[in-house]
Amino acid sequence: MTTRAAIDPGRRDFLRQGGALVVGLSLAGCITQRRPGPAPSPWRAPQPGPPDAAQLDTWLAIHADNTATLYMGFAELGQGATTALLQVAAEELDLGMDQIRAAPLDTHLSPNQGGTYSSAAVQRGRPQVAAAAAHARAALLERAAARLGATLESLGVERGIVSVTGKPSRKASYGELIGDQRFELQMQGAPPLKPAASYRLVAQRVPRADLASRVDGTHTYIQHLRLPGMQHARIVRPRGQARYGAGARIVSVDATSIAHIPGVAIIRRNDFLGVVAPVEWDAVRAAQALRVEWETPPPLPGTDGLHAQMRQGPTTDNVVLERGEPRTAADEARMVVAQRGHCPYQAHAPFAPNCALADIRGDGGIVICSSQDIYAARRSIATLLGLAQEQLRVQFAEGAGTYGHSCYDDAAQAAALLSQLAGVPVRLQFMRWDEHGWDTYGPPHVGEVRVAADAGGRITSYEYHGWQHNWSQVETTAQLAGTAPQEWPPVAVQGLNPLVCGGMYDIPNLRLTNHRLPGLDYLRGAWLRSPLDLAFAFVSEQAIDQLAIELQIDPVEFRRRNIRDARWRGVLEAAAGAAGWSTAWTPGRTGTGQMRRGRGVALGTHLISYGAAVAEVEVDTGSGRVRILKLTGALDAGLVVNPLIVERQIEGQLVQTASRLLMEEVRFDNSRVTSLDWQGYPILRMADCPEITAVVVQRTAERSTGAGEETMAAAAAAIANAFFDATGIRMDRFPLLPDRVLAALRAGPDPRRRM
Repeated sequence: MTTRAAIDPGRRDFLRQGGALVVGLSLAGCITQRRPGPAPSPWRAPQPGPPDAAQLDTWLAIHADNTATLYMGFAELGQGATTALLQVAAEELDLGMDQIRAAPLDTHLSPNQGGTYSSAAVQRGRPQVAAAAAHARAALLERAAARLGATLESLGVERGIVSVTGKPSRKASYGELIGDQRFELQMQGAPPLKPAASYRLVAQRVPRADLASRVDGTHTYIQHLRLPGMQHARIVRPRGQARYGAGARIVSVDATSIAHIPGVAIIRRNDFLGVVAPVEWDAVRAAQALRVEWETPPPLPGTDGLHAQMRQGPTTDNVVLERGEPRTAADEARMVVAQRGHCPYQAHAPFAPNCALADIRGDGGIVICSSQDIYAARRSIATLLGLAQEQLRVQFAEGAGTYGHSCYDDAAQAAALLSQLAGVPVRLQFMRWDEHGWDTYGPPHVGEVRVAADAGGRITSYEYHGWQHNWSQVETTAQLAGTAPQEWPPVAVQGLNPLVCGGMYDIPNLRLTNHRLPGLDYLRGAWLRSPLDLAFAFVSEQAIDQLAIELQIDPVEFRRRNIRDARWRGVLEAAAGAAGWSTAWTPGRTGTGQMRRGRGVALGTHLISYGAAVAEVEVDTGSGRVRILKLTGALDAGLVVNPLIVERQIEGQLVQTASRLLMEEVRFDNSRVTSLDWQGYPILRMADCPEITAVVVQRTAERSTGAGEETMAAAAAAIANAFFDATGIRMDRFPLLPDRVLAALRAGPDPRRRM
């Protein structure tokens, strides 16, 4: 058994004993004037949603001042979705960007478009938003034709002003035609969408609509929000989660340990434990000082024993994709290489720990949170509280950026439960050790691949085996409170991704085998930006690269010979061209100095788009330190609504990939997670950020697809290939920590790679 009490000095106490440093600067010249929020719609009375997606009024409101409000179901997570989808709507409506706003995300107002994940906002949202806007424009033109006594063919629209061609004085604005009234129109049939050739806004580099408030510090994040009469809350858990499914079982709670802190209430349901207090600092102190005895959890393999247990443990196996006879083809090939990879747990680690607010009364209430799926959040919170979904209203408020399933739903459930049990509105914020220690981590992976090619450099055989465990979609709060099974129900893991595991190449003989681990002996895991794709590419594209090296073919040329899809070839050429791949290059592995440089190329994606990357790295063979000097990423996401935003997305993907390849790994011992802060889980700092080049391959004739995570797999593998180019060593594990690099350099090349 373990007992936890407060021993950590707080930042507040530290600051009381120290001095102060004040830094001032002005960004006035970098921002534009902030635009007002959406005008109200007096007819749009909030009702438990979701509203009917077939009704035009669900999506759009036209106001008397000739502006519009778009209602959509996707959250703004920092990816620019609200700007891009406003462009789509404004394009079809013939409005300016200054005439349209996005309504806040709310289960009483917003359509249910599914969760904001898998790069879905534009991919799934653009067709729906475009259809609604096109239906609205058609309905408005019919009204205008009747009012102006003109034919539809004679009408034109500019900035929401409908006029008769050749007779500019005969005009009517959208606001005059329907301002603040309902369309009362059910959308049926194919909408009259504009052809791409006539776009004025879509495919243009429109500045983000939400940038000004972020730059001048007035943007409202969830941490800034308050509810009338609220109290402050903190959860109480062991520092760091234990084995998957073990939870945190309470043996005893000593209420006298916080008797000296005024106004604090201890809130408990089964193993869920928290504190509520009128003053936030009192809640923080109480959560740290409360003496709790926890049951000793079952053992974990520890960070260093993780991959061996994964490789040796029981699995459920299935063949994801198979064609031809890969083993026979490999036996007949000119060259066969093998590559393995061991990839870690990695954390979402948002810069600000998650926060949520709740006011739950006997017959329902409201929850404000940063969930990527407010309707799914409402379902899970209702189940936890024993309420009907319709009794709850869930609103989205933006938090710190998080790509993937961090603790936002856990915080929302905890806030709602604390409010219900305490009988008061609460604001709950996780502490850093809560966020780092109880995250739903991106899961680890063990991969083994065997690839063969003929003498002409054609890939003839590809066989990949991958080991990874289940994902959990049950939040820790629900588990501890006893409303979810103590052993979280198994959710099918995302298996091997055929697009990343050889899918970009024309390979006649291929087999992908997924080895699914049950997951109960590991940590809590789910999706993290580009789930598992970095691991797949790290293994697969190193083998592809090694084939090129063994056959003495340039790595870019080798990939050209094996690509059949023009879009894969397009991103390869775009990345290689932007990185200057054709220029003369001396690999560092041929040198003898301490500092070695290398460059690498790779292909990869997440679900549907096309990504390529080129990396240039420097390796200090004396210290083992790896620096990524340059990263170039190219992305083909079909018709890119806003190339400026997608370029920034590529930049963010490449920086995050650099951090994950060099530094990020969740550490744990045989009992619990030990990576509880930025020292235990370091990330890339600005001083080490590589030079980034982002290339958008625009294809206006193609449908829009994902752009939020589709260059990361390629970048991860490009970094690994650049490391080999610098050292002559293939790394089997990331992150590329100095001690691992030195150990690999001492061991030398693995002769088993060439078979």
